[in-house]
Amino acid sequence: MIGIIIVICIALIAGLILSISGLIFAVPKDEKVEELTEVLPGINCGACGYSGCAAYAKALANNEAENGICPPGGEDTVLAVAEILGQAANTMERKVAVIKCQGHTENTGTKMDYRGINSCQAASLFYGGDRLCQYSCLGKGDCQDVCPENAITMVNGLATVVQELCTGCTICVKTCPKSIIEILPEKFNQHVRCKNIDKGAQTRKVCKTGCLGCMKCQKICELDAITVKNFVASIDYEKCTNCSDCIPACPVNSIA
Repeated sequence: MIGIIIVICIALIAGLILSISGLIFAVPKDEKVEELTEVLPGINCGACGYSGCAAYAKALANNEAENGICPPGGEDTVLAVAEILGQAANTMERKVAVIKCQGHTENTGTKMDYRGINSCQAASLFYGGDRLCQYSCLGKGDCQDVCPENAITMVNGLATVVQELCTGCTICVKTCPKSIIEILPEKFNQHVRCKNIDKGAQTRKVCKTGCLGCMKCQKICELDAITVKNFVASIDYEKCTNCSDCIPACPVNSIA
């Protein structure tokens, strides 16, 4: 009994010491940071440039970050953050994921019978994947698996974005081993859906809709919003007016 009593006393004393230490060394909570963290989406995607929602909330509370750089949060989050900070709400342009590839099963073929792990990351390590085009979507669905909004589906071996569901969180961008996913303003109707930087003749051999670098889109654009570099066209969205003249100008339907 004496031994049991001694152990109980030691436990009580230790607990008391820990409780006092907790009070003395406790880090004071910032209520504003907690409020901001609550109104942020909580998916910790990093699209804002910070490691997660808590880090972004802390930066907002300390006036070290701009409100309106959280794509998944959208306008509702912008308004909620502005109210907590006592600031005017910024306008926020909606952005969504765009697949810069049209390499589905009808446009490009395969160069091997891949029977490995059903993952784009794994397949890309084996001679760049099984697609004829080395820049093509591998169609294994890694981006689909990580999308928190179920906004990506696989259609004919090609990742396809349901824009109504996409929040522009960038998680899919970081996951794709071929770097064919970009986050772009939703309002634009045309995108160069190709990342192939090979010469036009070689591109044509591996994909029916691969950019040939022919410069027809660049020549028709009166605002110099399209340039061709390394045999592939790209659009400057700061100059683009959404006129869509470049779409019919492309002989292989690479712009869509």
